[in-house]
Amino acid sequence: MSNESMTGAATPPEDALLATRDVTVDYGNRRALKETSLDFGAGTVTALIGPSGCGKSTYLRSINLMNREIEGCRIGGDVYYHGREVNNDQTDTYDLRKHIGMVFQQPNPFRKSVYENVAFAPRRHGLTDRARLDALVEKSLRAAAIWDEVKDKLDDSAYALSGGQQQRLCIARTLAMRPDVVLMDEPCSALDPIATFSIEETIRDMASHGICVVIVTHNMEQAGRVADRTAFFLLGEMVECGPTADVFERPKDQRLEDYLTGRFG
Repeated sequence: MSNESMTGAATPPEDALLATRDVTVDYGNRRALKETSLDFGAGTVTALIGPSGCGKSTYLRSINLMNREIEGCRIGGDVYYHGREVNNDQTDTYDLRKHIGMVFQQPNPFRKSVYENVAFAPRRHGLTDRARLDALVEKSLRAAAIWDEVKDKLDDSAYALSGGQQQRLCIARTLAMRPDVVLMDEPCSALDPIATFSIEETIRDMASHGICVVIVTHNMEQAGRVADRTAFFLLGEMVECGPTADVFERPKDQRLEDYLTGRFG
């Protein structure tokens, strides 16, 4: 699959795990996101960058149809997951979000133990065997690079963890549902540099295991460290997308160059 965006293509290529075609988001009569077409492959990290209010988080939340929960919001265009168009009334969004997980800006652990945070969703989906739950909790916490820090605190409240640990716990909670896509909306914005480094390592490790990660970030250095591709948004428009090195070092659009050189944003 090409690393370039496929704007204007009618259908995604066969190897695109996730794709959007001319996706728009409207809040009443206001268009918050113009037609956006992007492809995402398994085992890749794509960063969405741009100034505040540019549409990047709006686009991210259209991928798993989360914007539908907002009254008066409408998602137009096509969203493809494993080649199946899901932006329709027949899609079970509850089931879709098991496979397209989400990690938010602020850590939001449940008011439960570390163990129960990770086991909660699998248990609700029918996994009740304790040995299998134990194995899944450990595997998820290891995948989120936090097992060694909490293995002796599984019965403690998640609220006793630091902010960075809470965010990695939330990643583990997402991974427990075995998604192949994880959306991350500025997951490090509230964290210190050490915790941020741990999250970035986790993101790259997730990709190495075949998970598709799409991350919104204001931190261009972070995009440079973790992302294979980067897409730049401005005023509700996806302006440019390509390999991260090309976007940062050889921008094609003057608006992107102006953003990268600090002329606005």
